[in-house]
Amino acid sequence: MASSHSNHSKGLLLTGIGGLALTVDIPLIKLADGSNWSILMLRSGTTFIAAIIIWLVWRSFDRNAPQLIPGKAGLVVASLYGVGSIAFITAVYNTSTANLVFILAFNTVFAALLSWIFLRERPRPVTLLAMLAMIGGVSIIVGGSIGTGHLFGDLMAVASAFCIASAITISRASGKDMGFTALVGVLFPCLIAAYMVSRTGFQVEAPWWIIFNGAVIMPISFFCLANGPKYLSGPEVAMFYLLETVLAPIWVWMIFAEVPTRNSLIGGAILIVTLVAHSAWQLSHNRKLRAGAAFQPAA
Repeated sequence: MASSHSNHSKGLLLTGIGGLALTVDIPLIKLADGSNWSILMLRSGTTFIAAIIIWLVWRSFDRNAPQLIPGKAGLVVASLYGVGSIAFITAVYNTSTANLVFILAFNTVFAALLSWIFLRERPRPVTLLAMLAMIGGVSIIVGGSIGTGHLFGDLMAVASAFCIASAITISRASGKDMGFTALVGVLFPCLIAAYMVSRTGFQVEAPWWIIFNGAVIMPISFFCLANGPKYLSGPEVAMFYLLETVLAPIWVWMIFAEVPTRNSLIGGAILIVTLVAHSAWQLSHNRKLRAGAAFQPAA
């Protein structure tokens, strides 16, 4: 019982660090001020190089270091993170920051649905109600983008959220260490971006911001969040993306004075309130279950 509690606490710490680091991703992308393909190439390339260096150093001290891609499941997870990265960068350049992070929070719904379908983890009625509320919130955001030129970016954000949720679900089902898999997965978008840059030219005004993002922020956030499913359920891990949902628009508003639209604020408020309420309920419920198990007499 103590080991289970320790693992759960470890999972909360890991995903908390990863979620907090992720909140500065979009501001750093915007500060770099470049074209989408150039930013994607530089961000993915530095992330991949940093991951390989960290892995080689780790392996030099410990031969039992995690595999870069653990089997077929690892290959699928790496591909999902790669596709999700392309969709994410595309969304950054085609919709507002608020729309993007609010829609990314929708990965909790995808995670719950995928866990239900493939892992037979049936959501509780409270979770189903939360999912319906979140669907309503995202519908308001996407509906408000019709005719404004942001619809394509919003759909790319939905695609990115689905890829993240799928990767989380597969990682949890496999039970394998996917910490480096998420980082190695960025090689795929890096190669595609490099090809596009060779045709359009390299355009980044302040490359040091995106280099810092790729070399430091992405390895920390990806490694921590990708390891979360070893200790927490898929929906619990996905909920730590709420930190980005709340904080990223604040950072962007403070730095770039980017003000969200009314529909974005309404839909985002629904998402945030729903996630906070559901998270509070889930923590309370799990605490009661652990307390009940602790007082249960041994057989």
